[in-house]
Amino acid sequence: MLSKLLIKNYALIDALDINFDQQLNIITGETGAGKSIIMGALGLILGNRAESKYLFDANTKCVIEGHFYIKDYQLKDVFDTMDLDYEDTSIIRREIHADGKSRSFINDTPVNLQTLKILGEKLIDIHSQHATLQINTEAFQLMVLDSIAQHPETLEEYKRKYKLYKTAIAELRDLEDALAKTKAEHDYFQFIFNELEQANLVSGEQQTLESEQAQLVNAEEIKRYFHLASTAMISNESNLLDGLKSIISNVQNGIQYLPAQASLLERLQSSMIELKDISNEIEQVSQEITMDEERLSIVNERLSVLYNLQQKHRLDSIEDLLVFKEETEEKILSSDYKQNQIEKLQNDISALEKDLHKLAGLLSENRTKLSKTLESEIQAVLARVGMPWAKLKVEIKKQALFKASGCDEVSFLFAANKGQTVQSINKVASGGELSRVMLAIKSIIAKSSSLPTMIFDEIDTGISGEVALRVGELMEELSEKMQVISITHLPQIASQGNSHFKVFKEDEGDKTKSNIALLNHSERIMEIAQMLDGANPEDTAIEHAKKMLKKGA
Repeated sequence: MLSKLLIKNYALIDALDINFDQQLNIITGETGAGKSIIMGALGLILGNRAESKYLFDANTKCVIEGHFYIKDYQLKDVFDTMDLDYEDTSIIRREIHADGKSRSFINDTPVNLQTLKILGEKLIDIHSQHATLQINTEAFQLMVLDSIAQHPETLEEYKRKYKLYKTAIAELRDLEDALAKTKAEHDYFQFIFNELEQANLVSGEQQTLESEQAQLVNAEEIKRYFHLASTAMISNESNLLDGLKSIISNVQNGIQYLPAQASLLERLQSSMIELKDISNEIEQVSQEITMDEERLSIVNERLSVLYNLQQKHRLDSIEDLLVFKEETEEKILSSDYKQNQIEKLQNDISALEKDLHKLAGLLSENRTKLSKTLESEIQAVLARVGMPWAKLKVEIKKQALFKASGCDEVSFLFAANKGQTVQSINKVASGGELSRVMLAIKSIIAKSSSLPTMIFDEIDTGISGEVALRVGELMEELSEKMQVISITHLPQIASQGNSHFKVFKEDEGDKTKSNIALLNHSERIMEIAQMLDGANPEDTAIEHAKKMLKKGA
């Protein structure tokens, strides 16, 4: 429940500190006194967007802080899911600065507005005149039926499966589109792959062939050069090896007198051995080099194939062609893969449809069974609040297609007067009738709800007298199950409260500000008397107020 609300620097409010009762809290005050401002401030800590223009003092930040006692409402899992620290008395704080920027905190942990909204929905249900229009929507009508049908596990399982089902359907459509495109390109990619496959591409082959081609084209010139080198080393009159032999002989004769230079002889002898080996290899190369026109033709033809493929596909090497071949093969194989994926998804969808049909059937069965209970309970409450002939019929039609909450289409049909035929509630119910129907619905939902707090924001439009008294009694009964805060203009409702707050304006210097006060018993008598008879109530109005408070107590 909302145990405390602190408001600083918001609209006409300088600073307020409101401590609420755990049962029925009444807020009254003249039109424009600031009751809606308090609701606006409360909305900020429930995730509504903020504007800096609502600051009381543009030079100071606005702070709204709500203290919620939630020990008995099993909300720890909600806090754990959002990675928040849980406290039996949890504090939600919103700070709004003059530049329009705001910050939000739950138990001093910074959070975003979406987190505030999620938690706020678990803490408070605000019912206003505007919210009464929700009753006209199928989503709200279905929610009401589900709330008393008591099948949250089944509904949650259905929603989980439905989400999987919608995701699978979307994936199937994407795959089918992709497969259609792949099939259209399949023959083209197959042709390319076959051409590359027939080419028997080998990494590094092009470099080897180009080197061999250079040798074959220049065979005679290579042979001539190597022959000249061989001749220079061993064949002519002044060849290199004979000259080196003479040098070795002279050094050998000389070092007998210079034994310290023996290493020179060893180095020359080593060079002689190496040069003889080189000479033999040069001679061998010279003999092996031949002109092979047939091999050159084969090499040229193979290189032509490789060059043409590279030019055709605008690539620079065999390695690029091999990568392109692999990519082409993947595109061809992807068709088979997509087909397999499609078949798997179709099987998954079929299985999900079976599960959804079963779960939707259970939901529909529960809704149908409980709809009569809802009809009779709402009619009983409406009779208490001055609508004895009102009828509400819950119409459930099964649909062929799955929807977010099953296969049921739910409609509330309504007739306010005796002898009238029930019609869609949005066509026949007035504002005052809608308010009472919504109040009846809220009172019934509260029996099975674990919601800590319900707020009624001036829903008493169109009612008065005995009907207003019955509405007040209904709110009082509701407050035995949850905390209720009612903003009202009706003394009949105000007299039922456990706590009664009055909102008022006062001038302070050059500013007007809103304030709120918790009324004691004598102050409540005067406030209710004024609600009955105006600013200066007669003694009869005061006595009536006393009687009303005594009955309310």
